[in-house]
Amino acid sequence: MSGAPARIGGVEESGTSRLETFSDGVFAIAATLLVLQFQVPKHHGPAFGHELLHNWHPYLAYATSFLTIGIIWINHHHLMVTIARVDRTFLFISTLLLLVVAFIPYPTQLVAEASSEPAAAYMYGGTLLVMAVVFNVLWIYASRDRRLLSEAMLPGQVRAVTQACAVGVPMTGLVVLLATWTPLGSVIFAFAISVFYLPGAAMMFDRS
Repeated sequence: MSGAPARIGGVEESGTSRLETFSDGVFAIAATLLVLQFQVPKHHGPAFGHELLHNWHPYLAYATSFLTIGIIWINHHHLMVTIARVDRTFLFISTLLLLVVAFIPYPTQLVAEASSEPAAAYMYGGTLLVMAVVFNVLWIYASRDRRLLSEAMLPGQVRAVTQACAVGVPMTGLVVLLATWTPLGSVIFAFAISVFYLPGAAMMFDRS
């Protein structure tokens, strides 16, 4: 895909709109599928409400994954604002990122139904770690020698985004390590990370 905008049917195409549209669809579907992990309690009557409140692990898994997907979507949206053009490699890395995002509902269900199992927590934390690594690769590829960046991005802003992206890798790595000693604690820590990053997600790529 060329860097120069093309005209298709009289409409100027920047080269990023199809990627953004496809990405938004994957993010939306992945976030929506998270709700499918919830099951209606089998015991009705007086125990119904108790079971709804007692089985809180799916709520934690849902909130953590939804916030994580939301943060990645926000950062991806702002990343695309900084991109002047895309090429085949960028599209390939973006596809890998979406592959991981679309996979999130599965490990989410694992930790929702087996919160005490280390293997479930390893799968969940590992998925988040791979997503953080791929997002870093996506940004590094786009920003290296300003390969795909808009001229509006200043050098200092590029460095700040690079540093902010890099922090996510060791943070999610700790989620995986915690699964060895406390599987449920690793999910709680992942939730804490998502809450910590949520306020700054929109400002990560701020060029003002």
